[in-house]
Parts: sequence; C-alpha cells; structure tokens
Amino acid sequence: MTDWALAVDIGGTKLAAARVRTDGTVQVRARRPTPTDDDPESIWAALVSLVDDVTAGDVPARVGVGCGGPMRWPAGEVSPLNLAGWRDFPLRARLSHRYPDAIVRVHNDAVAVAAGEHWRGAGRGTSHFLGMVVSTGVGGGLIVDGRVDSGRSGNAGHVGHVVVDADGPPCACGGRGCLEAIARGPAVVAWAQEQGWSAAEASGATLADAAWSGDPLALAAFARAGQALGVALASVVATLDLDAVAVGGGLANSGDLLLAPARAAFDRHAGMSYVRDCRIVPAELGDDAGLVGAAAFVLAGGRYWPAGAD
Repeated sequence: MTDWALAVDIGGTKLAAARVRTDGTVQVRARRPTPTDDDPESIWAALVSLVDDVTAGDVPARVGVGCGGPMRWPAGEVSPLNLAGWRDFPLRARLSHRYPDAIVRVHNDAVAVAAGEHWRGAGRGTSHFLGMVVSTGVGGGLIVDGRVDSGRSGNAGHVGHVVVDADGPPCACGGRGCLEAIARGPAVVAWAQEQGWSAAEASGATLADAAWSGDPLALAAFARAGQALGVALASVVATLDLDAVAVGGGLANSGDLLLAPARAAFDRHAGMSYVRDCRIVPAELGDDAGLVGAAAFVLAGGRYWPAGAD
C-alpha cells in the first residue's frame, strides 16, 4: 500500500486536493474555485480534473473526503447547503467507482477540520474538542473521548445551526436565527452592506481590511458575528463539557476581529466554571486542516472513522 492518501476538501468556494503522507504531511496540493452553476456533473468534472492533477497517473489506495453537509452518512450521498448543484449526490459511490480497489471514506468537511486539528493541530492532547469552520458556511466536528463522534446520522457537530437569535434572519437550513445565518462570511458582508459599507470588491477579505483600518461599519459587522459565535459556543460547551474549541476557516483568518468579540461574548454567557475552563483558540493548520482531516479518515481511522461505518 502506498505511503500516502488522496485527500479532498469540497466547499462552496473552493475545491482542494492533496497527497497526504501517513505522518500527516501535506504534499502536492492543488485547488480551484468551485463551479458556480447548478449542474452536478460540472462540479464532478471539476473535482475529477483536480484529483487527476494531484495523483498524476498514480492510483491511490486510500481516499478521504471532507464535503459540506448535510449528507447521508456513511453512504456519502451529499447535499451541501452551500453547493446547490449537489442534492443527494452519490459522492462516495462515484469515487469508489473511479478507484475500485481503494478505501473511500466521505464525511462532513467540518468533521474533517476537527479530525485534522485534533490529529496534527490545535486539538492535540485534548479528549473533548470541537473543531469549527467559519467561512462560506459555519460548521463543526466533535471529538469525544479522543475519537470523532459522528452522532446518530453522521451529522453531529453542526454548530452552525445552533440558534443564537430566535427572531434572527432566515437560514438556508430552513430555520431562523442560526449562527450560520449571522456569522458565515457572505452574511457578514451582506449585513455590513445593508448598514452602508461599500467596497469595489465586497468580500470577507476586503471587509477585514476595512475593519483593520478602523472602518466603524466593518468593525461592527465583525463584532456582531463574533458575538453570535461566542453565544453559540457558551451553549455548546455547557452541553458537551469541552477542553477546547479551535476556530478556522476563511472568515476566521481575520483573527481577533472575530475571536475577540467571540471570547468576550463567551465570557459573558459562560456562567459555570467548567464552561469557562474551555479554551477558544485559532485553528493551527490553516487551509490544510480539512485535507489533513480527510486523510485522517483513512490513515488514522481507529480514532477518526467509527468502527463498522464502512
């Protein structure tokens, strides 16, 4: 068996793939924008082209994938909220057909981030850990007793759908006032624009640049998102009794613009000492977290892939 796994990270903004060695080292990275049309085969074709660039004619023996959810797990039939072209798309079956002799495992992309950060990043040494992505969407993955906890249906960890404002904006999940509806990157930018902020190219990155430059509307947008994040985490930590939470993803790359108000809100709402003991830290692996975690599904499956889930 080869000493590497093909790792794939599928998000609403980008597709990424890499060879990841058995020690978690990422090699031969490649990425490209996620197609924006609603044709499922167009997205699949872009993914195939990407992994062909990474494998360069070699056939992987192990394939690990993180993809936005929800999904039917472990079947790997995916319906990402931020990828309208895929509804009940048989991702695992398609990859298994392409690599018939390989072990193929597909899980939520935020679970992959949690696994990656626990295996090789900010969650090392913890037993009870939440890894989060705050980007195009907001998601999370749980480590309980040192192992991925997938829940009954494989969708455990969807912290983005903790309700933080009962009268808040509608969410793509069908609910209202979810953390994702307030704190995902496009929602933060849209709220700033509604308040009068403008930029030649409105994005999370340009909003962060404006905030670092002292723009009051940009700062208010990050404060609002961070507060929602902190409120959600106070409830989640109280429920799950966590050692640490690592926050990563595109919007989280803004650092303390998001995390400082999140920690302040967490401190206001974390009433019990065991909740206050939980550390809220930046993710360490950056854009590699999802790839490392996807590889962990097939390289360190004893901890990051439940027994019998194949």
